[in-house]
Amino acid sequence: MIANEVAEPVAGEFRQLYEEQKFGLPVRDALINLADRVPLVDVKFFVTAVMLQRETGGNLAEILDNLSYVIRERFKILRQVRVHTAQGRLTMVLLMALPPTIVVLMLFLNKGFIMPLFTDPIGHALIVGGITLQTMGYFVIRRIIRIQV
Repeated sequence: MIANEVAEPVAGEFRQLYEEQKFGLPVRDALINLADRVPLVDVKFFVTAVMLQRETGGNLAEILDNLSYVIRERFKILRQVRVHTAQGRLTMVLLMALPPTIVVLMLFLNKGFIMPLFTDPIGHALIVGGITLQTMGYFVIRRIIRIQV
């Protein structure tokens, strides 16, 4: 049913799962193949839930209902994390764009003031140092705002 009623990347994977078990592969191995092909945590949850239900018994509909609730809650938490890290992302964009913008503005407003950066060897070293620190700052801020759920 999933292969016929769901949109395409999911339908193809479940169609392949069905074909594998139809041609003699044990359902457990077919489910493991599905988890290997689709490297998502939610698919691993699904595969684990179905395999546990097959081994221990129980109400599959209730298990899948609980699993869908967990997945929906994960997406809700992911959205909340994006909201809470928006300020960090905006700060990162501003801090990355500010130095090049100031250099371009200074080239137009007071060229003599900024030209030693481009003509003097000490200016070259300062530019390299500034770019290096900018790059390091980018990765530090990105690490701070990346929260795994």
